[in-house]
Amino acid sequence: MTRVRPGRLLAGSRVRLVAPSGPVDEALLARGVSILESWGLVVEVGKHVLDRHPSVPYLAGLDVHRAADLQAAWCDPTVDAVVCARGGYGTMRMVDLLDWDAMAEAGPKLFTGSSDITALHQAIGAQLDVVTLFAPLIASEVSFDIGAQKHFRQTLFEPESVLTLSGPDSVPLNDGMASGVVVGGNLSLLSSEVGAHDAHVPPDGALIVLEDVNEEPYQVDRMITQLLRSGWFTGATGIALGSWTGCGEPDEVRAVVSDLLVGLGLPVVWDMGFGHCADQLTIPLGVLATLDGDLCTLTLDEPALS
Repeated sequence: MTRVRPGRLLAGSRVRLVAPSGPVDEALLARGVSILESWGLVVEVGKHVLDRHPSVPYLAGLDVHRAADLQAAWCDPTVDAVVCARGGYGTMRMVDLLDWDAMAEAGPKLFTGSSDITALHQAIGAQLDVVTLFAPLIASEVSFDIGAQKHFRQTLFEPESVLTLSGPDSVPLNDGMASGVVVGGNLSLLSSEVGAHDAHVPPDGALIVLEDVNEEPYQVDRMITQLLRSGWFTGATGIALGSWTGCGEPDEVRAVVSDLLVGLGLPVVWDMGFGHCADQLTIPLGVLATLDGDLCTLTLDEPALS
């Protein structure tokens, strides 16, 4: 089953920026805010977005404060979208501090982010049954380039204009066609969740999207193998792979994922243009779509946002 689709944004829509993971650069945050405001959005910055953890430098403030900012944004009826400023590391530390009952009562909300934010995409999908956007991080110089901005903006305001997704360097590893609900995100976050009390295994009929950054090929191997051994791919119908920036020679990474995944007998597409890459595509999670392993396209059955 597909999840609830949040409403698209309009000029004057109110968005709240949060930092659930790593510390945010003030100059990059200001740049991101300026871009969103140029689209006609009313932008608010969460209370703790520019915080620094007092003793752990790779966190944007205390776990409880990062969770409080996210929950306050979700539960504020005047806020139309919750937008993550950056990734890094830290989301898994605060996800269990959220009051999911209160967030469910507040109703669906548009949520965007990528990389470490995968943990929240997983939790929001499972707990709140809401479509989310695996999208650029607005306080990241690399993640929020001109191409990424364009596709993100189209998805937010004109989601019917971006129903078919494909990367410029996409190639099939296994051909064929498959349909299902799009799930997944960052490989290291998904593999780290295995064994957690609330670990979310994809439902039967799932199209899996995977990407990562700065992981050696053997580490990519280990994490995919961990997911395979845990039964994570049992109900999958197809796999779309994103970017693997900083993960070694592309041919070596491609050989690793081919060796592990092609034998599943599913359509598999390499480098669909999402993740930590230039011109990053926004990938809706929780929507029905069709993966064409011959044309290397991912086509949504309907717009990600209502």
